[in-house]
Amino acid sequence: MDPCDAGDPVADLEAAHLHVSDRLQLLLERVEKLLEVDTAAILLLDRDGSQLIARSARGLEDEVRQGVRVQVGRGFAGRIAATRAPVTLDDVGPSAVVNPILWRRGVRSMLGVPLIADGRLLGVMHVGTLQPRRFNGDDSAVLEREATRVAQVITDHQALAERLTARTLQESLLPGRLPEIAGLECAARFVAEEDPGVGGDWFDVFKLPDGHVGIVVGDVAGVGLGAAIVMGRLRSALRAYAIESSTPSEALVRLARKFAHFEPDEMATVLYLMIAPDLASFTWSSSGHLPPVVATPGHDANMLDCSPNPPIGSHLPVRHVDTSEELLPGTTVGCFTDGLVERRGESIDVGLARLRAAFSAGEPEEVCSSVMTQLIGSSNVPDDTTLLVFRRVA
Repeated sequence: MDPCDAGDPVADLEAAHLHVSDRLQLLLERVEKLLEVDTAAILLLDRDGSQLIARSARGLEDEVRQGVRVQVGRGFAGRIAATRAPVTLDDVGPSAVVNPILWRRGVRSMLGVPLIADGRLLGVMHVGTLQPRRFNGDDSAVLEREATRVAQVITDHQALAERLTARTLQESLLPGRLPEIAGLECAARFVAEEDPGVGGDWFDVFKLPDGHVGIVVGDVAGVGLGAAIVMGRLRSALRAYAIESSTPSEALVRLARKFAHFEPDEMATVLYLMIAPDLASFTWSSSGHLPPVVATPGHDANMLDCSPNPPIGSHLPVRHVDTSEELLPGTTVGCFTDGLVERRGESIDVGLARLRAAFSAGEPEEVCSSVMTQLIGSSNVPDDTTLLVFRRVA
C-alpha cells in the first residue's frame, strides 16, 4: 500500500506532492541523459485548460519558482498543447517563445511533446540545448516515450491528490463532536465509500436562535472532490436558510431555488428536521431523501410516512411540505443515507426492512452500533453511509 493512502489526510496530501515532485525530477534527469540536453521542463494545464503552468524543471528551475504561465496556442509550449503534436525549434528567440527565461538562459534549440493520458491533454514536456541542434525523428520518439511515463505519474498523482483533498474537505465539514443539548441525546456514524473513497454524504446538528434544534442528513450525487465541494456549499447554504426560515420546507425550497440558479448541474437529496424548543415534537421535510425511522419504548420501529419534494437540482416544481411528529420521552429517531440500506440487485424495501428490525428505542450510541453491526457488519460499504440517531431523554 502506498504510504499516502492512510493516516492524516493533510499530511498524506503533502507527502503525495513531495512524492510526485521527486519522481518528476528523476524522470527529467533520465530525459536529459537519454537525449543529451541541457534543459528539461514539464508544464501542466490549469483547471480550466486555458493555460500551462510550469510544474517541474531541470536547468530552467526559475520557470517553476516564478510560476510561469503560458497561454494555450501561444508560443512554443502553447503551440504543442494546441496541436497535440511534437514541435521542434531550431532558433529560440522572442518571436518563437513567450517565456523570456528561455533565451536568458541561453537555450538555442528545443523539442517538445504533449503529455497525453487516455486521450486527455495533461500538459507539455520540452527539452533544450545551449548549442544549436537539429532534433530528428528519433529524438522525438524518445521524448514521446518518456512523456508517456510522465503522463502516467501525473495521472496517478492527480487521482490520489483529488481523493485526499476531497477526504480532507469532507472531514473538515462533518461535525467532529455533536453539540450538547439539554434533554436530547445524539450519536452518529459515517463511513466513506471504499472506492473511490469520498462521496457527498453529510450530516449536521445545530441550535437555532429561536431555540429549535436543526437536524440535517444529505447525499450529493457523484463522488470525489466535486461531490465534496458541492456538499460543503449545500451545508453552508442550508445553515444560512435555517436561521431565516420558520419551517424545514421553507429552508429546503430556498435551497432548491439557490442551487437551480447557481449549481444547475448538481443534484442532492436532503432531509431536514426541526425539533421544538421544548422537545415535545419535531417537524420535518424531505427533498428526495429517505424518511426517518422511529421507535418508541416497547414498540417496533417504523418508517415515517412522507410526501417528499423532488431532489435538489432536479428542476421540478417544489412545494412547502412539512410533517409534524410527537416526540415522547424515550422516542428514538434515526436519519440515514441510502448507503445504509441499498444493495446492488436487491429491492430497497428489503434494506429498509432490515433497518426497521435492527432499530430500537434506546441510547443513541448503542442504537448506532447495533444498526451498523447488523446492516454493515464486515462488508465494505459500496456508497457513503451515514446514520444519525437522536433520542428525547425520558
